This record gives sequence, C-alpha cells and structure tokens, in this order.
Amino acid sequence: MEVRAVMAWIVLVASGVLEAVWATALSRSQNFRRPLPSAVFVVGFVLSTAGLAFAMRTLPTGTAYAVWVGVGAVLTAGWAMVTGRETATRARVLLLLGLVGCVAGLKVVG
Repeated sequence: MEVRAVMAWIVLVASGVLEAVWATALSRSQNFRRPLPSAVFVVGFVLSTAGLAFAMRTLPTGTAYAVWVGVGAVLTAGWAMVTGRETATRARVLLLLGLVGCVAGLKVVG
C-alpha cells in the first residue's frame, strides 16, 4: 500500500475518533449552554470533518464515510457504556463488535 493511502487511513480513523469526541461533547453541552463542551464540540467537529475530507481525496467516498461513521458510532456508544450513561448489554456489545468487523472488512477490501 502506498504512503498516501496509509496516511489517508490513519487520518480517517483519527477523524472517526474525533467524531466520537464531538458527539459526546454535543450531548454534554446542554444545548450549547455549557461553554467548554460547546467549544470541544466545535473544534472536534471541524477537525473531524476536515480529516474526513482529507481522506476522501484518496479513498472512495462510500468507504471513507462508512468507516468514519462506524468508528465514531462504536466509540461514542462504547464510551457511553463505560461511563454508565448507557446500559451495556450483551446484545449491544455484540452488535458494536459487528460494526468493528464491518469497518475492518472495509479496510481489507478497500
């Protein structure tokens, strides 16, 4: 795999992590009434979206978007379960692991 593609994948996964950051910050901002979570949301959103745009210059749009959303969704839900904001059930954990498998599969075939 060429260096450009490797960099695109690294940036894409980092952008997915930032998606989880901004989604969590958004929920904690209380409708943008709390300044710190609101600022974290704005910075995380801008950086996450910019990273997705960067990755899409090299990777196929559908693959990049699916990986970005998948990484963000798994980390957001996982963090909510770890912090006790959502209930961790066997079914939820298995479904999230299924998403991880799908994201990894997109990397393998992409």
